[in-house]
Amino acid sequence: MDGHQYLEAAVANGATALVVQADRREHWQPIADANPDTTVISVEDTRVALPQIAAAFHDHPARKLTVVGVTGTDGKSTTTYLIHAILTAAGHRTGLLNGVEFHVGDEWSRNETGETTPEADVIQAKLAEMVAAGDTHAVLEVSSHALELHRADQINTQVAVFTGLSDDHLDFHETREQYLAAKLKLFQSLDNHVPIFSPREAGGDVAERQRGAPRQAAVVRAEDPLNPTIAAAHNQHTTIVTATPDTAADVSILASAQDATGSDIRVVTPAGALGARLPLPGAYNLGNAALAAGAAWSLGVGPIAMQAALNDLRPVPGRMESIDEGQPFTVIVDAAATGPALDLALQTLKPHVQERLILVFGVAGERDPIRKSSMAAAAAQYADHTVITNENPRSEDPVEMVKEIASHFTNAGGRSFDEQPDRRRAIQRAVSLAQPDDLVLIAGKGAEPTLIYAAHVEPWDDRLVTRAALNSLNNLPTNRLSQ
Repeated sequence: MDGHQYLEAAVANGATALVVQADRREHWQPIADANPDTTVISVEDTRVALPQIAAAFHDHPARKLTVVGVTGTDGKSTTTYLIHAILTAAGHRTGLLNGVEFHVGDEWSRNETGETTPEADVIQAKLAEMVAAGDTHAVLEVSSHALELHRADQINTQVAVFTGLSDDHLDFHETREQYLAAKLKLFQSLDNHVPIFSPREAGGDVAERQRGAPRQAAVVRAEDPLNPTIAAAHNQHTTIVTATPDTAADVSILASAQDATGSDIRVVTPAGALGARLPLPGAYNLGNAALAAGAAWSLGVGPIAMQAALNDLRPVPGRMESIDEGQPFTVIVDAAATGPALDLALQTLKPHVQERLILVFGVAGERDPIRKSSMAAAAAQYADHTVITNENPRSEDPVEMVKEIASHFTNAGGRSFDEQPDRRRAIQRAVSLAQPDDLVLIAGKGAEPTLIYAAHVEPWDDRLVTRAALNSLNNLPTNRLSQ
Protein backbone atom coordinates (compact mmCIF):
# COMPACT_ATOMS: atom_id res chain seq x y z
CA MET A 1 0.00 0.00 0.00
CA ASP A 2 1.31 3.45 -0.90
CA GLY A 3 0.89 5.84 2.02
CA HIS A 4 0.75 8.80 -0.35
CA GLN A 5 -2.88 7.83 -0.99
CA TYR A 6 -3.71 9.00 2.53
CA LEU A 7 -2.10 12.43 2.48
CA GLU A 8 -5.40 14.28 2.12
CA ALA A 9 -6.86 12.41 5.08
CA ALA A 10 -3.72 13.15 7.10
CA VAL A 11 -4.07 16.88 6.50
CA ALA A 12 -7.78 16.71 7.31
CA ASN A 13 -6.88 15.04 10.61
CA GLY A 14 -4.48 17.82 11.55
CA ALA A 15 -1.10 16.96 10.05
CA THR A 16 0.93 20.14 9.54
CA ALA A 17 3.94 18.56 7.84
CA LEU A 18 4.22 15.85 5.21
CA VAL A 19 7.32 13.85 4.27
CA VAL A 20 6.79 12.68 0.70
CA GLN A 21 8.71 10.87 -1.99
CA ALA A 22 9.89 12.91 -4.96
CA ASP A 23 8.68 10.42 -7.58
CA ARG A 24 5.11 10.50 -6.15
CA ARG A 25 4.56 14.16 -7.04
CA GLU A 26 1.22 13.45 -8.69
CA HIS A 27 -0.08 12.38 -5.26
CA TRP A 28 1.29 15.19 -3.10
CA GLN A 29 1.60 18.29 -5.27
CA PRO A 30 -2.17 18.96 -5.49
CA ILE A 31 -2.45 18.65 -1.72
CA ALA A 32 0.53 20.97 -1.22
CA ASP A 33 -1.05 23.53 -3.56
CA ALA A 34 -4.38 23.32 -1.77
CA ASN A 35 -2.80 23.63 1.70
CA PRO A 36 -0.11 26.33 1.54
CA ASP A 37 0.31 26.34 5.33
CA THR A 38 1.31 22.67 5.33
CA THR A 39 5.05 22.00 5.25
CA VAL A 40 5.98 19.51 2.53
CA ILE A 41 9.40 17.83 2.67
CA SER A 42 10.32 15.92 -0.48
CA VAL A 43 12.88 13.11 -0.16
CA GLU A 44 14.29 10.57 -2.57
CA ASP A 45 13.11 7.54 -0.56
CA THR A 46 10.61 7.77 2.29
CA ARG A 47 11.67 4.35 3.60
CA VAL A 48 15.20 5.66 4.07
CA ALA A 49 13.87 8.86 5.62
CA LEU A 50 11.58 7.16 8.16
CA PRO A 51 14.29 5.60 10.39
CA GLN A 52 16.31 8.83 10.20
CA ILE A 53 13.33 10.89 11.32
CA ALA A 54 12.28 8.37 13.98
CA ALA A 55 15.80 8.14 15.40
CA ALA A 56 16.14 11.92 15.52
CA PHE A 57 12.67 12.32 17.08
CA HIS A 58 13.72 9.97 19.92
CA ASP A 59 17.19 11.58 20.26
CA HIS A 60 19.07 8.67 18.66
CA PRO A 61 18.46 6.08 21.40
CA ALA A 62 20.59 3.36 19.76
CA ARG A 63 23.68 5.54 20.25
CA LYS A 64 23.10 5.28 24.01
CA LEU A 65 22.90 1.48 23.96
CA THR A 66 25.23 -1.38 23.13
CA VAL A 67 23.22 -3.10 20.38
CA VAL A 68 23.52 -6.73 19.30
CA GLY A 69 21.73 -7.62 16.06
CA VAL A 70 20.96 -11.20 15.06
CA THR A 71 20.10 -12.24 11.50
CA GLY A 72 19.86 -15.50 9.52
CA THR A 73 17.14 -17.80 8.21
CA ASP A 74 16.49 -19.90 11.31
CA GLY A 75 17.44 -19.67 14.98
CA LYS A 76 17.25 -15.88 15.30
CA SER A 77 14.67 -15.68 18.09
CA THR A 78 16.28 -18.41 20.19
CA THR A 79 19.71 -16.82 19.80
CA THR A 80 18.39 -13.41 20.88
CA TYR A 81 16.88 -14.94 24.02
CA LEU A 82 20.18 -16.67 24.83
CA ILE A 83 22.22 -13.48 24.33
CA HIS A 84 19.74 -11.52 26.44
CA ALA A 85 20.03 -14.10 29.23
CA ILE A 86 23.84 -14.10 29.22
CA LEU A 87 24.17 -10.31 29.18
CA THR A 88 21.62 -10.08 32.00
CA ALA A 89 23.53 -12.69 34.02
CA ALA A 90 26.65 -10.58 33.51
CA GLY A 91 24.92 -7.68 35.25
CA HIS A 92 23.94 -5.63 32.21
CA ARG A 93 20.44 -4.18 32.06
CA THR A 94 19.41 -5.58 28.69
CA GLY A 95 16.42 -4.93 26.46
CA LEU A 96 15.11 -7.38 23.87
CA LEU A 97 13.19 -6.93 20.66
CA ASN A 98 12.36 -10.05 18.65
CA GLY A 99 9.50 -11.61 16.73
CA VAL A 100 7.93 -13.02 19.91
CA GLU A 101 8.42 -10.52 22.74
CA PHE A 102 9.77 -7.17 23.84
CA HIS A 103 11.68 -6.70 27.10
CA VAL A 104 12.08 -3.11 28.28
CA GLY A 105 13.39 -2.35 31.74
CA ASP A 106 11.73 -4.98 33.91
CA GLU A 107 8.66 -5.47 31.72
CA TRP A 108 7.90 -8.23 29.19
CA SER A 109 5.25 -7.76 26.48
CA ARG A 110 4.13 -9.65 23.40
CA ASN A 111 5.19 -8.47 19.97
CA GLU A 112 1.75 -7.77 18.54
CA THR A 113 2.99 -6.20 15.29
CA GLY A 114 2.91 -9.44 13.29
CA GLU A 115 6.46 -8.67 12.09
CA THR A 116 9.72 -10.33 13.12
CA THR A 117 11.33 -6.89 13.06
CA PRO A 118 8.79 -4.04 13.39
CA GLU A 119 8.74 -0.85 11.35
CA ALA A 120 11.46 1.74 12.06
CA ASP A 121 9.27 4.08 14.11
CA VAL A 122 8.34 1.19 16.44
CA ILE A 123 11.98 0.10 16.79
CA GLN A 124 13.20 3.59 17.64
CA ALA A 125 10.36 4.12 20.14
CA LYS A 126 11.21 0.82 21.87
CA LEU A 127 14.90 1.68 21.99
CA ALA A 128 13.99 5.04 23.53
CA GLU A 129 11.88 3.23 26.14
CA MET A 130 14.89 1.03 26.94
CA VAL A 131 17.11 4.08 27.48
CA ALA A 132 14.46 5.71 29.69
CA ALA A 133 14.15 2.49 31.72
CA GLY A 134 17.89 2.41 32.38
CA ASP A 135 18.85 -0.35 29.96
CA THR A 136 22.42 -0.24 28.71
CA HIS A 137 22.27 -3.08 26.15
CA ALA A 138 19.73 -4.17 23.55
CA VAL A 139 19.39 -7.40 21.55
CA LEU A 140 17.43 -7.23 18.29
CA GLU A 141 16.21 -9.92 15.91
CA VAL A 142 16.79 -8.48 12.44
CA SER A 143 14.99 -10.00 9.45
CA SER A 144 16.04 -9.76 5.82
CA HIS A 145 12.82 -7.85 5.08
CA ALA A 146 13.76 -5.30 7.74
CA LEU A 147 17.24 -4.88 6.29
CA GLU A 148 15.99 -4.55 2.71
CA LEU A 149 13.18 -2.15 3.64
CA HIS A 150 15.37 0.04 5.90
CA ARG A 151 13.45 -0.79 9.08
CA ALA A 152 16.75 -1.67 10.76
CA ASP A 153 18.58 1.51 9.74
CA GLN A 154 19.83 3.68 12.59
CA ILE A 155 20.09 0.84 15.13
CA ASN A 156 23.87 1.37 15.54
CA THR A 157 24.78 -2.32 15.71
CA GLN A 158 27.92 -3.07 17.68
CA VAL A 159 27.85 -6.87 17.42
CA ALA A 160 26.22 -8.62 14.45
CA VAL A 161 25.41 -12.34 14.64
CA PHE A 162 24.78 -14.68 11.68
CA THR A 163 22.77 -17.85 12.35
CA GLY A 164 23.05 -19.26 8.80
CA LEU A 165 21.25 -19.17 5.47
CA SER A 166 18.89 -21.52 3.66
CA ASP A 167 16.46 -20.93 0.81
CA ASP A 168 13.51 -18.89 2.06
CA HIS A 169 11.72 -15.62 1.30
CA LEU A 170 12.67 -15.92 -2.36
CA ASP A 171 9.17 -14.68 -3.17
CA PHE A 172 10.43 -11.34 -1.85
CA HIS A 173 14.17 -11.39 -2.57
CA GLU A 174 13.80 -13.36 -5.85
CA THR A 175 17.25 -15.00 -5.71
CA ARG A 176 19.42 -16.55 -3.01
CA GLU A 177 22.12 -14.01 -3.87
CA GLN A 178 19.78 -11.10 -3.20
CA TYR A 179 18.57 -12.77 0.01
CA LEU A 180 22.17 -13.04 1.22
CA ALA A 181 22.89 -9.46 0.13
CA ALA A 182 20.07 -8.27 2.39
CA LYS A 183 21.50 -10.20 5.36
CA LEU A 184 24.98 -8.81 4.72
CA LYS A 185 23.70 -5.26 5.24
CA LEU A 186 23.73 -5.87 8.99
CA PHE A 187 27.44 -6.72 8.88
CA GLN A 188 28.28 -3.88 6.53
CA SER A 189 26.64 -1.52 9.02
CA LEU A 190 29.34 -2.38 11.58
CA ASP A 191 31.68 -0.09 9.68
CA ASN A 192 29.20 2.77 10.14
CA HIS A 193 28.88 2.31 13.90
CA VAL A 194 28.43 5.63 15.71
CA PRO A 195 30.24 5.88 19.09
CA ILE A 196 27.95 5.29 22.05
CA PHE A 197 29.03 8.54 23.69
CA SER A 198 27.96 11.59 21.70
CA PRO A 199 29.82 14.89 22.26
CA ARG A 200 26.74 16.32 23.95
CA GLU A 201 26.67 13.47 26.48
CA ALA A 202 30.39 13.00 27.01
CA GLY A 203 31.11 16.32 28.70
CA GLY A 204 34.80 15.83 28.00
CA ASP A 205 37.24 14.05 25.74
CA VAL A 206 35.06 11.78 23.61
CA ALA A 207 38.04 9.99 22.10
CA GLU A 208 39.37 9.18 25.58
CA ARG A 209 36.04 7.73 26.68
CA GLN A 210 35.77 5.65 23.52
CA ARG A 211 39.09 3.92 24.05
CA GLY A 212 37.47 1.76 26.71
CA ALA A 213 34.43 0.81 24.62
CA PRO A 214 34.24 -2.75 23.20
CA ARG A 215 35.16 -3.00 19.55
CA GLN A 216 32.62 -3.93 16.90
CA ALA A 217 32.44 -7.60 15.94
CA ALA A 218 30.69 -10.11 13.72
CA VAL A 219 29.90 -13.56 15.12
CA VAL A 220 29.65 -16.61 12.87
CA ARG A 221 30.04 -20.36 13.21
CA ALA A 222 33.28 -21.96 12.04
CA GLU A 223 31.30 -24.61 10.16
CA ASP A 224 29.18 -22.10 8.23
CA PRO A 225 30.14 -22.16 4.54
CA LEU A 226 29.40 -18.43 4.42
CA ASN A 227 31.96 -17.75 7.14
CA PRO A 228 34.45 -16.07 4.71
CA THR A 229 31.64 -14.02 3.14
CA ILE A 230 30.54 -12.67 6.52
CA ALA A 231 34.13 -11.84 7.48
CA ALA A 232 34.66 -10.00 4.18
CA ALA A 233 31.50 -7.90 4.55
CA HIS A 234 33.04 -5.57 7.16
CA ASN A 235 36.34 -4.26 8.46
CA GLN A 236 35.75 -5.25 12.07
CA HIS A 237 36.77 -8.22 14.22
CA THR A 238 35.11 -11.58 13.52
CA THR A 239 34.44 -13.92 16.46
CA ILE A 240 34.42 -17.56 15.35
CA VAL A 241 32.32 -20.00 17.39
CA THR A 242 31.64 -23.70 17.13
CA ALA A 243 29.56 -26.56 18.50
CA THR A 244 31.77 -29.16 16.80
CA PRO A 245 34.66 -30.85 18.63
CA ASP A 246 38.17 -30.45 17.17
CA THR A 247 37.21 -27.26 15.32
CA ALA A 248 39.29 -24.18 16.00
CA ALA A 249 37.20 -21.34 17.39
CA ASP A 250 37.26 -18.42 19.80
CA VAL A 251 34.30 -19.80 21.77
CA SER A 252 32.86 -23.33 21.78
CA ILE A 253 29.76 -25.02 23.18
CA LEU A 254 30.44 -28.76 23.29
CA ALA A 255 27.89 -31.41 24.32
CA SER A 256 28.81 -34.34 26.56
CA ALA A 257 25.28 -35.81 26.62
CA GLN A 258 22.00 -35.03 24.87
CA ASP A 259 18.36 -35.99 25.38
CA ALA A 260 14.89 -34.79 24.35
CA THR A 261 14.96 -31.90 26.82
CA GLY A 262 18.45 -30.53 26.27
CA SER A 263 22.19 -31.11 26.50
CA ASP A 264 24.91 -31.26 29.14
CA ILE A 265 27.55 -28.95 27.74
CA ARG A 266 30.95 -27.43 28.29
CA VAL A 267 31.37 -23.71 27.60
CA VAL A 268 34.92 -23.17 26.34
CA THR A 269 36.41 -19.64 26.11
CA PRO A 270 39.93 -18.21 26.18
CA ALA A 271 39.19 -17.25 29.80
CA GLY A 272 38.41 -20.83 30.83
CA ALA A 273 35.82 -23.60 30.49
CA LEU A 274 32.81 -24.44 32.63
CA GLY A 275 30.06 -27.06 32.55
CA ALA A 276 26.38 -26.16 32.17
CA ARG A 277 22.99 -27.54 31.20
CA LEU A 278 21.38 -26.17 28.03
CA PRO A 279 17.61 -26.82 28.37
CA LEU A 280 17.08 -26.81 24.60
CA PRO A 281 17.45 -30.03 22.59
CA GLY A 282 19.33 -30.55 19.36
CA ALA A 283 22.65 -29.84 17.72
CA TYR A 284 21.26 -26.68 16.16
CA ASN A 285 20.52 -25.25 19.59
CA LEU A 286 24.13 -25.98 20.54
CA GLY A 287 24.98 -23.78 17.57
CA ASN A 288 22.57 -21.08 18.73
CA ALA A 289 24.14 -21.20 22.20
CA ALA A 290 27.64 -20.95 20.70
CA LEU A 291 26.60 -17.85 18.74
CA ALA A 292 25.12 -16.31 21.89
CA ALA A 293 28.27 -17.06 23.87
CA GLY A 294 30.37 -15.59 21.05
CA ALA A 295 28.34 -12.38 21.03
CA ALA A 296 28.69 -12.06 24.80
CA TRP A 297 32.42 -12.80 24.62
CA SER A 298 32.80 -10.03 22.03
CA LEU A 299 31.37 -7.66 24.64
CA GLY A 300 33.73 -8.79 27.37
CA VAL A 301 31.50 -11.34 29.12
CA GLY A 302 33.23 -14.42 30.51
CA PRO A 303 32.23 -18.07 31.04
CA ILE A 304 30.86 -17.64 34.58
CA ALA A 305 27.96 -15.48 33.36
CA MET A 306 27.42 -17.84 30.41
CA GLN A 307 27.18 -20.82 32.77
CA ALA A 308 24.78 -19.02 35.13
CA ALA A 309 22.51 -17.89 32.27
CA LEU A 310 22.23 -21.32 30.66
CA ASN A 311 21.67 -23.17 33.94
CA ASP A 312 18.84 -20.80 34.85
CA LEU A 313 17.49 -20.12 31.36
CA ARG A 314 13.98 -18.70 31.12
CA PRO A 315 11.94 -20.97 28.80
CA VAL A 316 12.19 -19.74 25.24
CA PRO A 317 8.54 -19.21 24.22
CA GLY A 318 7.46 -21.59 21.48
CA ARG A 319 10.96 -22.89 20.80
CA MET A 320 11.06 -26.60 21.60
CA GLU A 321 8.75 -25.77 24.49
CA SER A 322 7.41 -28.77 26.40
CA ILE A 323 3.67 -28.69 27.20
CA ASP A 324 2.92 -30.82 30.25
CA GLU A 325 -0.64 -31.27 31.53
CA GLY A 326 0.00 -34.68 33.09
CA GLN A 327 -0.51 -36.63 29.87
CA PRO A 328 1.37 -39.95 29.43
CA PHE A 329 3.10 -38.75 26.28
CA THR A 330 5.36 -35.84 25.35
CA VAL A 331 4.06 -32.72 23.61
CA ILE A 332 6.36 -30.06 22.21
CA VAL A 333 5.49 -26.74 20.51
CA ASP A 334 8.10 -25.35 18.16
CA ALA A 335 8.24 -22.45 15.72
CA ALA A 336 9.85 -24.43 12.87
CA ALA A 337 8.23 -22.84 9.81
CA THR A 338 10.63 -23.69 6.98
CA GLY A 339 11.72 -26.97 5.44
CA PRO A 340 15.23 -26.93 6.96
CA ALA A 341 13.91 -25.86 10.38
CA LEU A 342 11.26 -28.60 10.47
CA ASP A 343 13.77 -31.16 9.22
CA LEU A 344 16.15 -30.22 12.05
CA ALA A 345 13.41 -30.31 14.68
CA LEU A 346 12.25 -33.76 13.57
CA GLN A 347 15.81 -35.09 13.30
CA THR A 348 16.49 -33.84 16.81
CA LEU A 349 13.42 -35.42 18.40
CA LYS A 350 13.22 -38.71 16.47
CA PRO A 351 16.02 -40.55 18.34
CA HIS A 352 14.36 -39.76 21.69
CA VAL A 353 10.88 -41.04 20.76
CA GLN A 354 10.06 -44.41 22.30
CA GLU A 355 6.94 -45.07 20.24
CA ARG A 356 5.44 -42.80 17.52
CA LEU A 357 6.28 -39.26 16.45
CA ILE A 358 3.01 -37.47 15.61
CA LEU A 359 3.36 -34.16 13.78
CA VAL A 360 1.01 -31.21 13.26
CA PHE A 361 2.18 -28.66 10.72
CA GLY A 362 1.01 -26.21 8.08
CA VAL A 363 2.68 -23.71 5.77
CA ALA A 364 2.26 -19.95 5.92
CA GLY A 365 0.45 -18.35 3.01
CA GLU A 366 2.00 -15.63 0.85
CA ARG A 367 5.48 -17.00 1.55
CA ASP A 368 8.06 -18.73 -0.61
CA PRO A 369 6.23 -21.63 -2.35
CA ILE A 370 9.21 -23.92 -1.72
CA ARG A 371 8.12 -24.16 1.91
CA LYS A 372 5.18 -26.37 0.96
CA SER A 373 7.31 -29.05 -0.69
CA SER A 374 10.30 -28.85 1.68
CA MET A 375 8.22 -29.02 4.87
CA ALA A 376 6.11 -31.84 3.43
CA ALA A 377 9.28 -33.77 2.55
CA ALA A 378 10.62 -33.42 6.10
CA ALA A 379 7.31 -34.63 7.54
CA ALA A 380 7.20 -37.60 5.16
CA GLN A 381 10.70 -38.66 6.14
CA TYR A 382 10.49 -38.48 9.93
CA ALA A 383 6.90 -38.44 11.24
CA ASP A 384 5.00 -41.64 11.93
CA HIS A 385 1.69 -39.82 11.52
CA THR A 386 1.09 -36.28 10.29
CA VAL A 387 -1.89 -33.94 10.63
CA ILE A 388 -1.65 -31.38 7.85
CA THR A 389 -3.32 -28.09 8.68
CA ASN A 390 -3.03 -24.32 8.20
CA GLU A 391 -0.56 -21.77 9.53
CA ASN A 392 -1.42 -18.15 8.69
CA PRO A 393 -3.02 -18.83 5.27
CA ARG A 394 -3.47 -15.10 4.66
CA SER A 395 -4.98 -14.60 1.18
CA GLU A 396 -4.45 -18.21 0.08
CA ASP A 397 -7.35 -20.67 0.22
CA PRO A 398 -6.94 -22.68 3.46
CA VAL A 399 -8.52 -25.85 2.08
CA GLU A 400 -6.58 -25.77 -1.17
CA MET A 401 -3.33 -25.12 0.70
CA VAL A 402 -3.80 -28.25 2.80
CA LYS A 403 -4.57 -30.30 -0.31
CA GLU A 404 -1.43 -28.98 -2.04
CA ILE A 405 0.74 -29.76 0.99
CA ALA A 406 -0.80 -33.24 1.17
CA SER A 407 0.08 -33.78 -2.49
CA HIS A 408 3.71 -32.87 -1.81
CA PHE A 409 3.62 -35.12 1.26
CA THR A 410 2.48 -38.19 -0.65
CA ASN A 411 4.89 -37.46 -3.51
CA ALA A 412 7.69 -37.49 -0.93
CA GLY A 413 6.64 -40.95 0.24
CA GLY A 414 4.40 -39.96 3.17
CA ARG A 415 1.56 -42.38 3.87
CA SER A 416 -0.05 -41.95 7.30
CA PHE A 417 -1.72 -38.55 7.53
CA ASP A 418 -4.91 -36.54 8.07
CA GLU A 419 -6.02 -33.35 6.35
CA GLN A 420 -7.58 -30.84 8.76
CA PRO A 421 -7.65 -27.18 7.63
CA ASP A 422 -8.88 -26.04 11.07
CA ARG A 423 -5.70 -25.75 13.18
CA ARG A 424 -7.52 -26.13 16.51
CA ARG A 425 -9.14 -29.38 15.37
CA ALA A 426 -5.81 -30.53 13.94
CA ILE A 427 -4.15 -30.15 17.33
CA GLN A 428 -7.08 -31.88 19.02
CA ARG A 429 -6.80 -34.73 16.51
CA ALA A 430 -3.08 -35.18 17.17
CA VAL A 431 -3.33 -35.36 20.96
CA SER A 432 -6.36 -37.66 20.76
CA LEU A 433 -4.30 -40.11 18.69
CA ALA A 434 -1.33 -40.08 21.06
CA GLN A 435 -0.63 -43.08 23.25
CA PRO A 436 1.83 -43.52 26.15
CA ASP A 437 5.45 -42.80 25.14
CA ASP A 438 4.44 -41.11 21.87
CA LEU A 439 5.74 -37.63 21.09
CA VAL A 440 3.52 -34.95 19.53
CA LEU A 441 5.21 -32.01 17.80
CA ILE A 442 3.07 -28.94 17.05
CA ALA A 443 5.18 -27.04 14.53
CA GLY A 444 5.11 -23.76 12.66
CA LYS A 445 3.85 -21.00 14.95
CA GLY A 446 5.50 -21.39 18.33
CA ALA A 447 4.36 -18.45 20.45
CA GLU A 448 2.89 -16.33 17.66
CA PRO A 449 -0.15 -14.47 19.04
CA THR A 450 -2.38 -14.52 15.95
CA LEU A 451 -3.71 -16.73 13.18
CA ILE A 452 -3.95 -14.67 9.99
CA TYR A 453 -6.67 -15.17 7.37
CA ALA A 454 -7.55 -13.05 4.36
CA ALA A 455 -10.54 -11.36 6.01
CA HIS A 456 -9.63 -11.44 9.69
CA VAL A 457 -6.93 -11.99 12.29
CA GLU A 458 -7.75 -14.44 15.05
CA PRO A 459 -6.09 -14.31 18.50
CA TRP A 460 -4.03 -17.46 18.82
CA ASP A 461 -1.38 -19.31 20.79
CA ASP A 462 -0.42 -22.88 19.88
CA ARG A 463 0.63 -23.47 23.48
CA LEU A 464 -2.73 -22.45 24.97
CA VAL A 465 -4.69 -24.34 22.32
CA THR A 466 -2.57 -27.42 22.97
CA ARG A 467 -3.08 -27.19 26.74
CA ALA A 468 -6.84 -26.93 26.22
CA ALA A 469 -6.78 -29.96 23.93
CA LEU A 470 -4.82 -31.96 26.50
CA ASN A 471 -7.15 -30.94 29.30
CA SER A 472 -10.13 -32.15 27.27
CA LEU A 473 -8.80 -35.70 27.33
CA ASN A 474 -10.67 -37.91 29.78
CA ASN A 475 -7.63 -39.77 31.08
CA LEU A 476 -5.87 -36.78 32.64
CA PRO A 477 -5.56 -36.77 36.46
CA THR A 478 -8.13 -34.53 38.12
CA ASN A 479 -5.49 -32.72 40.20
CA ARG A 480 -3.64 -31.68 37.06
CA LEU A 481 -6.82 -30.48 35.38
CA SER A 482 -7.50 -28.06 38.20
CA GLN A 483 -4.06 -26.41 38.06
